[in-house]
Amino acid sequence: MSTEPTEGTATILHVDMDAFYASVAERDDPSLRGKAVVVGAGARGVVLSANYAARKYGIRAAMPVGRAKRMAPHAIFVTPDHQRYSEVSAKVMEIFDSFTPLVEPISLDEAFLDVTGARKLLGTGREIAVEIRRQVEASEGITCSVGIAPSKFIAKLASGHCKPNGILEIPADRILNFLHPLPVNAIWGVGPKTAETLERLGLRTVADIANLPRATLIRALGQASGASLYELAWGRDYRDVTPNEPDKSISAAETFAQDIDDPEEILQEFLRLTEKAAARLRENNYYAKTISIKVRFADFSTISRSKTLPLPIDSTHDIYEIAKSLYLALNLDRARLRLVGISLDNLSEAAPEQLLLGAREKGWREADTAIDRAKLRFGGGSVRPGRLIKKSSADPKAPEGEKSSE
Repeated sequence: MSTEPTEGTATILHVDMDAFYASVAERDDPSLRGKAVVVGAGARGVVLSANYAARKYGIRAAMPVGRAKRMAPHAIFVTPDHQRYSEVSAKVMEIFDSFTPLVEPISLDEAFLDVTGARKLLGTGREIAVEIRRQVEASEGITCSVGIAPSKFIAKLASGHCKPNGILEIPADRILNFLHPLPVNAIWGVGPKTAETLERLGLRTVADIANLPRATLIRALGQASGASLYELAWGRDYRDVTPNEPDKSISAAETFAQDIDDPEEILQEFLRLTEKAAARLRENNYYAKTISIKVRFADFSTISRSKTLPLPIDSTHDIYEIAKSLYLALNLDRARLRLVGISLDNLSEAAPEQLLLGAREKGWREADTAIDRAKLRFGGGSVRPGRLIKKSSADPKAPEGEKSSE
C-alpha cells in the first residue's frame, strides 16, 4: 500500500535490472528462455551473471565458472558481450532520463532517480515506477525491480527485497519497521571484516547497532565508519542523487588459462592491461591520480598495491612504469599467479601541468594520442608495443573482462 509523501519529502527510486547480462542474452536468443543461463566463459573465468533459474542451484556472480558448471552441468554458459550490454544500458538510461533529469547511474544495470519534482506532472512515486518498468520491458524486453523511499539507502534496500520484477515502497513512517530487523550486513559499508567486528560486540541486526551508543560504535570502528553506520542504522541518509557522476574507477583484469610464474610474461600482461585501461581513460577525457595493481595467486589469495601521485596522469607509458614498480616491489620470486589486474582511480577531468626544466617538447601523451587515432582508424591491434607483438598470434589467456565504477 502506497502512502503519499508529505510536501518536502523526497521521492527516490532505485531501479535495478533483473539478472541484467543473462536477461539480455535471453532477449537476444529466445531459445534460452526457461533454461538455467549463466554469463561467463572459460573454465578459469568467473560468473558475471546468472538468471534466476540458475540461481536455484546456488550459482552467484563472481563464482568461478568451473565451480558453477559442477553445480549445474546442464546450465547454458554464455560468453559475455560487453558491447551489447552497454548498448542496452544506454537505451534504459534514456528511458530514465525521460522521467527526470536527476538520474545517477551506479553501473550498467542500476541507477537512482530523484522524481520528487516530477510527482505533480507524472503522479506518485509508485505510478512513476510502474510506468518505468512498463517502458523498459516494452522497449528492451527485460524486467527491472524498483525500490521507492525518501532516501537512496532505503530505496536500494527496497529494490533488493522485491526482486525479481517487483516494486517495494518504504514510506518515511515505515522506515525503521523495515530496516531494524535486517542483518547488520544489509547496511552499506558492512563487509565481512566489519561484520565480524560487530558480531564480536554482539550486534546482529540493524536495531542492535541503532541501540548501541554512538560513541561506543565510533570507538570500535573509527570516527568515519562508526558515525556513518550509526546514522544509517537510524535510516538517515542525506546524500542527493547526483546526475552523470563520472566513473570512480577504470580497471582491467585478466585470468590466465594456466597459472604463470614468469615475471617477464606477467609484466607483458600488465602492459597489455595498462594499454586497455589507459585508452579508456583518455577516451573519457580523464586523468588518474592513483594507480593500483592486483595479483591473485593459484590458491585464490589476493593482494593489491597502489600509489597516489602528486599530479594526475593519462599516459600509457607513465601508468605502466608505476604498475611495473608496484609489481616488482612485491618480490614474488616466481610465485604462480592466476590473475593480474590494474585499476586507475581518483579520476579527474583536468590535469595541471608541471613544467620541468629541460623537458622534451613532445612526450608520451602525444605518442599515445597518435596511437589512439591509429587504432580508431585501423583497428585495435594495428599499433602495439613491440614486447606484445610476439604474443598476438597465440594468446593463451581467457579474458575475465573489465569493469568500470567498481
